[in-house]
Amino acid sequence: MGVQIKTKIMKTYTKSIALAALTLALAGSAWSADTIVAGKWKGQFDSQIGLQKYTYEFKVDGTNLTGKAVGEREMGTNEVAITEGTVSTNGIFFVEPLKFGDNELRIEYTGKVSGDEIKFHRKVGDVAEEDFVAKRMKEAEPKAEVKPEARAGTNSPPVKP
Repeated sequence: MGVQIKTKIMKTYTKSIALAALTLALAGSAWSADTIVAGKWKGQFDSQIGLQKYTYEFKVDGTNLTGKAVGEREMGTNEVAITEGTVSTNGIFFVEPLKFGDNELRIEYTGKVSGDEIKFHRKVGDVAEEDFVAKRMKEAEPKAEVKPEARAGTNSPPVKP
């Protein structure tokens, strides 16, 4: 009888530890979303209106995603604030509200982050859908300014008496 009780206690203890570890792992991945998603990303894709190049700048606060999308097309460049943005362990979601002529277009993005890439699915109202990959833009390291060393006797003006 004592062995059965000990076995039952051990199984319960093991399940509790496993559940706690899983909870911590999921909480850790959600909390690190700001460093995983935040920053600048670039992507491009062909669409019905030609090649489109996008730069996204994301900011994360908990599970909220904000930022802007800058689109470059043959017809010109536009910049909009993204709306309805969320970040979860399943990926990211946001809307690009785009004014196209006199029409308002709702462009929905769903994305899965993997390292320095986001695999996006983009749905333009009921008109079109595209899949593309955006890549993280690396921050340029500031270059140290190199000043030439001044030396006497080399290209310096003659000394006046």
